[in-house]
Amino acid sequence: MKWIETARAYKKMDPAARSILEIILLYPGYHASGYYRVAHFFYTHKMFFIARFVSHVGRFFTQIEIHPGATIGRRFVIDHGAGVVIGETAIVGDDVFMYHQVTLGSKSHHDEGKRHPTIGNHVVIGAGAIVLGDIVIGDHAVIGANSVVTKSVEPGCVVAGNPAKLLKRN
Repeated sequence: MKWIETARAYKKMDPAARSILEIILLYPGYHASGYYRVAHFFYTHKMFFIARFVSHVGRFFTQIEIHPGATIGRRFVIDHGAGVVIGETAIVGDDVFMYHQVTLGSKSHHDEGKRHPTIGNHVVIGAGAIVLGDIVIGDHAVIGANSVVTKSVEPGCVVAGNPAKLLKRN
């Protein structure tokens, strides 16, 4: 059951979370994941209008926009959430922790095919970070708050700044 697994991930990652019930009822990032899962189901069954409608309703209620065509892994946690945008061809791995106002976008609206980033497993993306283009953020990487990332990041690295620069390599 992905929904309880995701709620447990929130409980583990957020020291302010008091209970699983609180997360299920009151956390917009958790709700956005649920809307995404429903929208993605319709999207993968080529019911694009319904998928976009569910996604739109989710965005209205949560202020988090996840395109139904994106691929999101397990135990995905969006902390605080407002302003998050995840594009159509983005791929997000398992156990990713993302803060508010993060964008996983494309560099150009003219690009075809894979246009958005691929985020590895166990990645942390700080508040306000912008990750653009068909790039790869390796497993266990950390993207600093308000960073602009347009080049791939190796696994285990910490990057920050505008443009993002390597701060630490594990």
